[in-house]
Amino acid sequence: MPQKKGGKPSDGKTPYEEERDERIKTNAQRMKDLGVDSAASKVGTKRKSTGGAESKAKKATPAEPSRRSSRARGEVSYKEPSMKDLEDIAAAEEDPGVRANASAKAAYSKERRSGYDPKAPKQGFKPALDLSEGLRNKTTGKLVFKDHPEFTPNLTPKQVIQAGTWGGCYFHPRGGKQGIRGPCAITHEEFPKDWFAGLKPEQYRDRRYDKARNKYGVNAGQDQAYWEEHGWIIPQDPRGWFHWYCRFYLGRRTKDDARQISRWVGVAGAKGRWKTNLCKKCVYANKSFDDDTVSPVVRQTMLHWAYEITEQDVKDVIKRM
Repeated sequence: MPQKKGGKPSDGKTPYEEERDERIKTNAQRMKDLGVDSAASKVGTKRKSTGGAESKAKKATPAEPSRRSSRARGEVSYKEPSMKDLEDIAAAEEDPGVRANASAKAAYSKERRSGYDPKAPKQGFKPALDLSEGLRNKTTGKLVFKDHPEFTPNLTPKQVIQAGTWGGCYFHPRGGKQGIRGPCAITHEEFPKDWFAGLKPEQYRDRRYDKARNKYGVNAGQDQAYWEEHGWIIPQDPRGWFHWYCRFYLGRRTKDDARQISRWVGVAGAKGRWKTNLCKKCVYANKSFDDDTVSPVVRQTMLHWAYEITEQDVKDVIKRM
């Protein structure tokens, strides 16, 4: 290529500029072959035609975040899982004839309920309830806490532990499925040794949950993360309600007592929904209060809340039916 003085080509471009132009041509041809240039031009046209209006609209109306964290909620709900949630779990493991469904309820008229006459269960029932432990009401057998007369469980923490609960992993800091806060600050060493007497470590502080260790041999209850995410567990008692109960039973009193007792009343109090549900199922099936073939899931759940239904409980529920 002829050059002018000064070493530049006749068109005024340096060798570098010519090489650059050649690369641009090559890349342009490659984009054309791939169809990229036409797509890019359409996007550019669309942006030019609507860009101004869209940008103003976006500034005027901020978009809702596409992802929300349940942990960042401003308000915490202390509402327990509904009875329907519990029954859905129980129904999966029960005998269909035991369920309190619409047809069963219709079949049992007032006359039938008044004639409730269950037979003794075929298999022997081993109660967790031992009336010789704890300060109790002589008539009802329920535990007495003089400063909170509305709180009347009938099982002591020791009886709950000895019966078989939480798949054997409750007192392990990492027991079961880990919560959102990490390991729990809990140890069996905080509590009386006789609560764990005769038990193997895997029956109360194992790393893994095993339903075979539960009294009724079923899964019951939600995992640690579920309770934490719903705000039902506070750092004071990181394992939840039973952790609180163990300490309350030993004499500790805190500002959280009223909330925890209120939760218990809703579950196992005089008209507690889970206790009422279990008693009604016994009636509909014409089975005894101590027949553990009736709703073992609900029975296991009640055990976690320090209560075992009695014959009197069933009679009381019949009066309200």
